[in-house]
Amino acid sequence: MSPHPKIPKTNAARLLENLGIAFTLHSAPVDEADLSAVGMARKLGVPPQCVFKTLVARGDKTGVLMACIPAPAELDLKALAAASGNKHVAMVPLKEVRPLTGYVRGGCSPLGGKKAYPVFLDESAAGQEAIFVSAGLRGVQLRLAPADLLLAAHGVYARCAKITSPAPADR
Repeated sequence: MSPHPKIPKTNAARLLENLGIAFTLHSAPVDEADLSAVGMARKLGVPPQCVFKTLVARGDKTGVLMACIPAPAELDLKALAAASGNKHVAMVPLKEVRPLTGYVRGGCSPLGGKKAYPVFLDESAAGQEAIFVSAGLRGVQLRLAPADLLLAAHGVYARCAKITSPAPADR
């Protein structure tokens, strides 16, 4: 399913294959100075609203969860708390992300991690034919239908992103 046979297959890609879900793998050079989702969108040549970053948070009632939001957006912690049945939600410290998920910053996927955490996909994805999410490696992205991502992740749509001003052209 990968248009480029040299792109390594990841656990997330294997999970989608096992479920019979259509996807494509895409790669871009990794720039350690810019691991942002907006930077990835630029490298892929797609609008930043099509690339979703996966953020790891912890709710006071539910524990660890993942939120997938558009590249130019910020996570709305209050909205995520409401959507996830928590009173409070906070970002997981970066040093805890890898032990919890098996993924590193810039390569965190909502699929195929060490453990399946609840996934909340920002509702802005619902109107898109396809979105990009990390495949679990820096520089490697999965392109798939939002509904298929939710199916594979057992996730739900939620309003959890704060749309910020457009990213500067040099970012």
